[in-house]
Amino acid sequence: MRALIQRVSSAHVEIEEQIVGSIGQGFVILLGVGREDDSRCCAKLWHKINNLRLFEDDEGKTNLNLDQVAGEVLIISQFTLFADCKKGNRPSFYASAPPEQGELLYDQFVALARASLGNRVATGKFGASMDVHLVNHGPFTIWLDTEDL
Repeated sequence: MRALIQRVSSAHVEIEEQIVGSIGQGFVILLGVGREDDSRCCAKLWHKINNLRLFEDDEGKTNLNLDQVAGEVLIISQFTLFADCKKGNRPSFYASAPPEQGELLYDQFVALARASLGNRVATGKFGASMDVHLVNHGPFTIWLDTEDL
């Protein structure tokens, strides 16, 4: 699994011009599921993200995690994180999980986040065309891949 995490002061996602999810301070998580991924990947990735210390303490150091700042998350499915652009100019998405597998693992990841954060989790809709609006605070953006964790 791959995740692009952006620390935000606010964010929301729209589908057909309707806001379907919004958050204040926290993370926008663009989540990609690969063909080789399974539920262990979900648990490993969520554990890492939930414990990331990306928020400043009173001294301005990034020492605080989501819980310590009552942060929220907006999780967006993003199969394009597995794009392969090695050949030609049109990306291949072969390494992305098929839709059924991708949706199952996306849902598992969201469930893990909700088990930790409760109602501080918002989502888009798997497979939908979405417009994501965010204010990237810092800016602060982190790339995680379960193959590297």
